[in-house]
Amino acid sequence: MSVVTIPIVNKNYQMGCEDGQEARLVELGRIVDARAREILDKIGPLPENSLLATLCIVLADSVHNRPATAATDSDLREILARIREIKHKIGA
Repeated sequence: MSVVTIPIVNKNYQMGCEDGQEARLVELGRIVDARAREILDKIGPLPENSLLATLCIVLADSVHNRPATAATDSDLREILARIREIKHKIGA
């Protein structure tokens, strides 16, 4: 287990992660920091807990509204194989 320091709006947060995931965690921290700064630029200064709540809602909204990814041919073959397996088990 590794520990990485993630700066978000001039405050450092120590976060644990699996070995080898440090760079990913740092990059995700950069995204969170950038979004938090955008919020502060638009709204102005906020108490830390209000910024956290606003940031969570904004990030959740972006995940919720993200376009669905299309299934690949491999995904579809795997689904079809699973359907055939279930069909065989139920004797249909």
